[in-house]
Amino acid sequence: MNIIPFPEKEQWPALLARPVLEAKDIESRVMPVLEQVKNEGDAGIKALALKFDKIELTDLAFSEKDMSEAANRLDETLKAAIGQAYENIYKFHKGQLQAPEKVETMPGVTCWRKSVGIEKVGIYIPGGSAPLFSTVLMLGIPAQIAGCKEIVLCTPSDHPAILYAAKLVGVTKAFRIGGAQAIAAMAHGTESVPKVYKIFGPGNQYVTTAKMLISKEGVAIDMPAGPSEVAIFADDTALPCFVAADLLSQAEHGADSQVLLVSTSKKLLASVNIALAEQLEVLPRKELAAQAMANSKAILVETEEEAIEMLNQYAAEHLILSIGNAEEVTEKIYNAGSIFLGNYTPESCGDYASGTNHTLPTNGYARAYSGVSVDSFVKKITVQHITEEGIRNIGPTVEAMAAAESLDAHKNAVSIRLKNLL
Repeated sequence: MNIIPFPEKEQWPALLARPVLEAKDIESRVMPVLEQVKNEGDAGIKALALKFDKIELTDLAFSEKDMSEAANRLDETLKAAIGQAYENIYKFHKGQLQAPEKVETMPGVTCWRKSVGIEKVGIYIPGGSAPLFSTVLMLGIPAQIAGCKEIVLCTPSDHPAILYAAKLVGVTKAFRIGGAQAIAAMAHGTESVPKVYKIFGPGNQYVTTAKMLISKEGVAIDMPAGPSEVAIFADDTALPCFVAADLLSQAEHGADSQVLLVSTSKKLLASVNIALAEQLEVLPRKELAAQAMANSKAILVETEEEAIEMLNQYAAEHLILSIGNAEEVTEKIYNAGSIFLGNYTPESCGDYASGTNHTLPTNGYARAYSGVSVDSFVKKITVQHITEEGIRNIGPTVEAMAAAESLDAHKNAVSIRLKNLL
């Protein structure tokens, strides 16, 4: 990794900048795809699959048989691992449900909020060389807990682990559709694919752009997304081989993945570079990881305070604190998607099975967005109930405010009730 010693603060924005995508160029390619699916439905999806993927789709939907037989195509060890991950993720997310709390704001005036699952949600799982069945769990489980009535899955992959996980989390319909056309299908609905109200899931820059574009048309999405990233803050208590392994686990996602290492120890940075060279040599996805590492940075800073300030400015998707006082430093971190503490908490565990969600804000969006949770799949509806005593107590306040805003009908809606109680 490129080691940058003691940069001045005015250099930080440039050092921490993510690559800029040519958004307008990508949008110009994605828009016709969205329009074709919107106008032509299933026929448009099949035409686009032939055009982009050279695949002739006959049946868009996975059948019940496809879903049921997926279990028979998996080895028992993997099924057990998926089952354990399901249990951990379910347990963590189940704890996020909150019972409504009724608050009496004044005598006779009671207010509360209730959580209602979004009726129809869509999950997108990309194809490619890594079958992301773990993401099916991460998105399907909170949808299941939230009580979503329809969970629609689109994926170009027929990997049995994806279908097995989909059945486990209660996916109601699954389709063999990939790319921007999958997002369009769930956003607009077709003869086969139900229209959903919110779309979740990762994807390449075309999928991401499609999600951003359909969000302008009133279909909600989980969050803006970019390439996956990790930042690590390590000191002399860290094990260089662990740090190197964590950097590479993120770098192997793709050439555009971001990895950042910040340390107060020059010795550690040098040791990590040695470990990186050794570990990179034996990685099957060596070429992808090497490209990501070539664009990554190791930054040497003077103090822990400076490191914390830099990491808060970066707002990483994944933040690993391989430092002696990790839990104490966590309290000073306010911009991160998910935090991993100490030498024995690799980011991989959060990706798969510790229980937390791995669908997290990237590209600096952790400054304002949270990762996916049960809350992502519910709406909060407020409720109020006012008794006769309550309307007597609150009525004059509302009458005075409505009159001051010259909204006489608002005032009258209260006054007519007060007169009825005389």
